[in-house]
Formats: sequence, structure tokens, C-alpha cells
Amino acid sequence: MNNKNDFSTKLNPNLNIAGRLSLGFINHPLTAISIFLILALGYISLIVMPREENPQIKVSGGAVIVAMPGATPSQIQKVIINPLEKKLREIKGIEHIYSFAKDSIAIVQVQYFIGEDKESSNLKLYNQIMRNMDMMPKGAMTPIIKTMDIDTDIPITTIAFYSQKKNNKDLISQTELYKQIDKLSKELNKIDNVALINLKGEKKEQYNILLNSNKISQYNLSMVEVLKRVKALAYNTPNINGDTKNNELLVFGIKQAIKSSKDIENIIISYQNGIAVYLKDIAKVEKSYDIQNKKEAILYQRDKNNNFEKTSNITMSISKLKGANSVVINEEIFDYMDSIKDDLLKKHIKYTITRDDGYTANNAVNSLVQNLLISIFIIAILLIFSLGFKEAMIVSLAVPMILSVTLFVGFILGETINRITLFALIVSLGMLVDAAIIVIENIHRHRKDKPDANIEILSINATNEIGNATNIATIAIILTFLPMFFVGGMMGQFMHPLPVFVPIALVVSLIVAYAYTPYLVKKFL
Repeated sequence: MNNKNDFSTKLNPNLNIAGRLSLGFINHPLTAISIFLILALGYISLIVMPREENPQIKVSGGAVIVAMPGATPSQIQKVIINPLEKKLREIKGIEHIYSFAKDSIAIVQVQYFIGEDKESSNLKLYNQIMRNMDMMPKGAMTPIIKTMDIDTDIPITTIAFYSQKKNNKDLISQTELYKQIDKLSKELNKIDNVALINLKGEKKEQYNILLNSNKISQYNLSMVEVLKRVKALAYNTPNINGDTKNNELLVFGIKQAIKSSKDIENIIISYQNGIAVYLKDIAKVEKSYDIQNKKEAILYQRDKNNNFEKTSNITMSISKLKGANSVVINEEIFDYMDSIKDDLLKKHIKYTITRDDGYTANNAVNSLVQNLLISIFIIAILLIFSLGFKEAMIVSLAVPMILSVTLFVGFILGETINRITLFALIVSLGMLVDAAIIVIENIHRHRKDKPDANIEILSINATNEIGNATNIATIAIILTFLPMFFVGGMMGQFMHPLPVFVPIALVVSLIVAYAYTPYLVKKFL
């Protein structure tokens, strides 16, 4: 423009994008309504947007299991694993292949590059195996393809179940505890968006046969002979597997064919001089838990004397479906647990929640909101002393508007609220108010020079004046984050929200500053 008088009396005929936005919104009847709409969308996005502790990472992989009864590991390697590896390497996106050759079985595991689409990777693996079924040797069984799902491998909550004690003795056995918790897991699995439930430290019921080596030698028997007779119990066929002392027939495959330890004790192992040698003659049979399972879950709790007390427990790990809200799921799980708490106590079962990702994610979001409010307050105080009270309030209103639009766009893009998302918003917080401060400071400066000037024209021209420079500065900051889109591997996936949310927030900050700051200045200054 030619002179300062024109700046306050005539609109610049060459408006840039900042000036055009100001001109479009400053007198529009829906501008005020759009402010409330933006804040409402932000609040809804904050409530509805799925919350989780960490961003979900795309990790794809799978295992191909091929059984070939009677084959040795060297045969398995030659006729199954080597040809299979060759075909699998033809699949694009596979990073590593690991193979294991065992007696009668081949296991080939594939790992894709991090970031490969899971569904597409699973389909490519399945198609490659099915397309090359003709290469399977005679005698090999149909391959089993098991895909990896990292989304369901990471639990969002864990609950430790343990027995009540009286005189330092458990009131319920570990096997009975497992039965009750196993039933409970099936009920919890019915809750919406619960993907998988695993139990750790469980003790499954079984009959344990404790052999006496001295008695085995006394009857001139070998461990192999005893083992073969005992293994015969496992055959699930209608054939007779052994006779008992009472000349009864044991037909396995029939439900509850073995009803007590005595049925096992009376299994005939051998004959010595025409006299039957029963299992009870050389071993002790007891109904207990699977003692071969060495895995155990231990819970440490403080007692009345503030000392740690060690308790065996069964830990239930619950994972969610991808994109589901861990806060909502955990609330439903814990509500259900509260509803059956009394029933569990009647069965002498207590529980402790040992992990709650929903609580962590919720606290992180609430902490962000608190920090944002504190930041807005600090910004307002600083601007009150430098620009004035009304100017400070206008800039303070811009911050929640910017964050509201940013969260809504993230929700539309399918993003979740997690610690990296929050970190991205906190990182960009200091930059979000830059554009609004620059706009209102320029309007404030021109208005101070010409207090009687037309505030509408002055606001548009002042916004237009700093538009290009502010755009370039903001674009330069955005460009520093864009290279993070090309970071590969685990780190690239984990830090993905940073190059998504920071550029969105900065672009939105420009739009809000250009469109709404002049409007608010006209209304309140």
C-alpha cells in the first residue's frame, strides 16, 4: 500500500492467504458458531478417541509348521525346510527366516520388515504356501500356518488371583483355583473388544506317577517298559489298552474312563513268574497338579508387619483389539470383577490388579489437559503485561481451538491418544501460539498508532502484512518434522505420531490465527 493512511482506510488489493481468510471470516455470521463447534468437536474427540499407553506398532510375521511322521531332522531339513525357505524368500517384504528341524516336524518362521501391513503380509504367506503344495514330499501332512498378532500379545491389564489363607495354608488348591479362573476367563472374553486372555502360573489337574527306582530294579524292570505301559493310557482309541486287577477293561477315549488314582495304580506293567506286577507295586500315584510345569507366578504383598509376603498366584493377562479404547475396556472388566467379588470370596479366591494401562493412559491425558490449562494461564499472564487483558484472552482462546481441531483430525485419521501423541502436542504447544501472538501484536501496534482507524480494515491489512513471513516460518518448522515419516524400523513406528500431529497442529494454528483472531479483535477490542 502507498501510505499509512491507506493501511487503515482501504483494503490491500493484493491479499495473500492470511488476508483472504481474515476477510472471509471477520463478518461471516457463522464465525461465532464455528468457534463453539470447534471446541465441541475437540471435547468429543478427547472423550471418544481411543486411549492407550503406547502407540501400536505394525509387526508382521508367522510360522509354517509341517509334520512328517517318522522323518529324521536331517530328512526334514532336506525335503521340507530347504525348498520351503526358497519359496518363502520370493515373498516381498520378508526380512528374516528362521527354521527348526525336529523329529517328524519342520517349523519355519518368517519375520517381515517393521511397518509392513499385517493383513497383506498374512495373505501373501498363506497364498505362497497354498500355491506350492505340490512341492511337499509324500508323507508330509497339510502345513499349519500360524500368523503373529502383536496387537493381542501386549496386555492392557493383568489380574493376579490367589487363595485365601488360614494358618498359612491355602483354603483352595491350585488346581481348583485354575478351574475357577479358567471359567472366569471365558466370561471376561465376552466383553466387547477383548481380544485374548492368557493365564500364567496355572496348575492344571493331572495324575502324577512317582516311580521308585529301587522297586523297579527289584522287579527287574526298566524305565522304558514302565514308560510304554503308562503312555498307553494316552491313546484316544476304542482299543483295550490294559487290564486291571479286577479283570475290568479300560477303554480310553470314553469320558472319565479313569475316575481315581486307584484305576491307574491297578494297571498291569509286567508279569514276573506268572504274577502280575501292578503300577502301585513300583510307584506312588497321586492326583495333583502338573508338576512338570516349572513356570510359576509369584505375587509379593506387604503383610501387617510391613514385610513382603510371597504368594503363588494365577495371573490373567487381557489384551484388546487394535484401535480399541483401553480405558473403556478396563472399566468394563473391573466393573465385572467388582460384581463377582463376593462370589469369589465365598470360594476363598482373592485378586489384585497388577497392571492397568487404561488408568495410565487416562492419567496421561488428564495430565495433558491440566498442563495445557496451566500453559494457557501462563501465556495469558505474560500477554496481559505486554499487550493487554483483552488481547491476552483472545490468544488464550486460540490454544484450545487449535488443539480441538488437531485432535479431531487425528481421530478422523484413525490415530489414538498415547504417550507419543501427548508428547507431540506438548512439543508443539509453544509454537501453536506464535501465529496468534504475531497477528494480534501487529494489529495492536497499528491500532496504537491510529486509535481512530477502522478496526475491521486495520485488522485485515495487519494480518495480511505478516502472512507471508509467518507462513514461511511455520513451513520451515514443519519441514524439520517431515523427515521423521521416513524413519524405518521400530523407532519409526513408535515415533509415528510426532510427524503426524505436530504439522497438523502448526497448520491449524495458522488457520485459527488468520481466520479467528481478526474476528475476535473486531468484537472485543
